[in-house]
Parts: sequence; structure tokens; C-alpha cells
Amino acid sequence: MQTKNFPLLSLRENFTWTFAGNVIYSACQWAMLIVIAKLGTPEMVGRFAFAIAIATPIIMLTNLSLRSVQATDAKCQYDFEDYFGLRVITTLFGFSIIFGIANFIKCSFETSLVIIIIGLAKVFESISDVFYGLLQQNERMDRIARSMMMKGMISLALLGAIMYFTGNMVWSVAGIAVSWLLVLIFYDLRCGTFILKRIAYPRWNKKTLLDIAVLAFPLGVVMALIGFNGNIPRYFIERYVGERGLGIFAAMASIAMAGNAVINALGQSAVPRIAKYYAAKNTKAFNSLLFKMVCIGALMGAAGMALAYFYGRAILTFFYRPEYAEHMNVFFWLMFAAAILYISSFLGYAITAARYFKIQVLLLTIVTCTTLLLSAYFIPAFGLIGAAMAIFASTSVHITGNALITRYAIKNNAANP
Repeated sequence: MQTKNFPLLSLRENFTWTFAGNVIYSACQWAMLIVIAKLGTPEMVGRFAFAIAIATPIIMLTNLSLRSVQATDAKCQYDFEDYFGLRVITTLFGFSIIFGIANFIKCSFETSLVIIIIGLAKVFESISDVFYGLLQQNERMDRIARSMMMKGMISLALLGAIMYFTGNMVWSVAGIAVSWLLVLIFYDLRCGTFILKRIAYPRWNKKTLLDIAVLAFPLGVVMALIGFNGNIPRYFIERYVGERGLGIFAAMASIAMAGNAVINALGQSAVPRIAKYYAAKNTKAFNSLLFKMVCIGALMGAAGMALAYFYGRAILTFFYRPEYAEHMNVFFWLMFAAAILYISSFLGYAITAARYFKIQVLLLTIVTCTTLLLSAYFIPAFGLIGAAMAIFASTSVHITGNALITRYAIKNNAANP
């Protein structure tokens, strides 16, 4: 159990820091795509996006979403060393899967190397994430934000410099992995020491690790399904449209999902607080905070759609190249889907705060199957617009399910004082 002998930040301070960290980090991630698009080709953007699409769902599964479990562990049921030990084991297992896939699928040698290096970068990010869980549990989002800012800016600088001087994708993504490792060693580990007042080492007690794994596994599956669901269209695009089409699609999607920086900032900041409201059966406070979050998501979604409608072509041409602006219909569908996703994400944070983990597995399975079936039908027939339509439909299914689960959780909590 952690001893809180340091000042806690207010919800507003935590949100401000998290917002800043997420915005800067997301901007740097987006800037990486811009750098590759400007200095390289759409095929390179597609290769980069494909590597992320392979590595992300696997790491999200093996992460078991321990950060959310830590953040909502209001009673400090498990020690940080136990979470740390489990994260080390599962992350190494995840990387071995990524390495195997990179050598199994039929793709170029360069693409395989990019997948492996992105997977290694995800390993470093995953270890940092377990320290983020400790900081989030103790409501010190400022230190998470600083870590994210450093990761974003250093990785962007290295990728941009290497891409400019060499034009080589392999060396460029290696710069990302190196930068994330440096931040982990020289900052995140020190943050763990700051909270715990001791050096943190992973601990491997079989029974404890199994208990945490059983508790976290449903949410880990949920996060893996979210990652897999979001990348399903990219697998079909790479297969039926090619790396060039995938590069164009990924570039537009990165703009559509830019609002996630705000969504995640508010959601991550609010989870510990809203979890405490739910545990204390303070339904009024729970509903009030959730309502404010949903309203923010709705306003952001509406603003994004208006921006795409009036200035979408100019935005795509300015940040990328004119050929990207030739797919305005795809861009607007993606912005429409993003508007729904923003609201759905806030509902998902509320469900997680209420610790309704298992039901999310069923919902995400339905959503993933919807995306898979629609992508298999629409993308071969309609290309990129078919991919955008599949995402819109599956997102609509997801928000419906999240709304029903949230309503049940609130009623059940109120009925059992």
C-alpha cells in the first residue's frame, strides 16, 4: 500500500496537466505522420500504420489494462510491485507474439523490421504505463503528463532528423524506440521512487499474480478488442487497396481522432474520482460528473464535423499533400464516427470506474464482429469509403451498448445502498 505523504492535486489541476500531456503527445504522434508524408511517400505512411496496427492490439491485450485496475484500486488491495511483476511477464510475452507475426506474414523485409521495432517501442511504453497507473492512483497526473510530453517531443525530433537525413523508415522508427527507453529509465522509474519512497522492483508471487490476472483479464480483453476493432479496417485496406491507400486512410483518421487527446485527458483524470463516487454510492455526484463529460464529448464531436465540412479539403492539403484531399467523403465519414466515439469513450470510462469489466468483453466482441463483417463486405467493394462506413456503423453499435451498461450500473448501485 502506498503512503500518501505528498500533496494531492485537485481534479482541475489533474485535468489541466493530463490535457496538456495528451495534447502535446498526440500532436507529436500526428506530426510523425506528417513528417513521413512530407519527407516520404503514402506507402511509407501505410507501412508505419500497418506496423502499429499489428503491434497495438497485442500489447493492449497483454497489458491487461493494469493501469485502469491500479487507478480504480481505491482500497489498495495489491502492492505496486505485484502489478509491476505481472506487467513485465505479460509484456515480454506480447513482444514474442509480435516478433512471430512479423516473421510469419507475407510482407517485405523492411515492413517486418518496422513491425518488430514498433513492437519493441511498445514494450518500453508498456513498462512506463504501469508507473503511470501508480501515479494515476495517487492522482499525480502532472508527472504522467511530463513523461508523455518528453516521449512525444524526443521521439518526434529523432524520427524527423533521421528521416530527413536518411529517408530510411527502419532507422526512423528505431529513433522512437530509443527515445521511449530513455524516458522510461531517466524519468518514469524516478517517479515510481517518488511515490513509493523506495526503489520499485517487480515481484513475482504466483498466487498474487494469478489473482490480479484473473481480475484484470476481462478488461485486458476489452482493451485488446478495442485496439483490434480500431485496426480491422486497416488490415483489409492493406490487403485490398494497398499500402498507399492505407497511408492516406491513416493520415485522415489521425485528424479525426485528434479529439481523443481531450477525451483521454478528462477520462483518465476523472476515473479515480468517479470510481470513489461509485464505491461510496454517491449517485448524484457520479451522474453529475458523467453528464458534464458526455456534454464535452458531444460539443467536440459537433465542432469536428463542422470543421471537416467547411475546411476539410484545405486541412488535408496543408498538413499532407493534395492527393489526400481527393478523399473528402472518407474524411467526413471518419469525423462523424469520431463524434460518436467521443461520447462512447466517456461512457466507457464510467463503466470501468464502476468496475464492470466482464460485460465489456461481450459488448466489444459484438462490436468487433460488426466491424469485421462490414469491413469484409464494404472495403473490397467500395475501398476507403467502405472502411469509413464500417467504422461509423460499429461505433454506433458501441455507443448503444455503453449507454445500456452505464444505465444498468447506475440503477444497480442506487438499488443496493
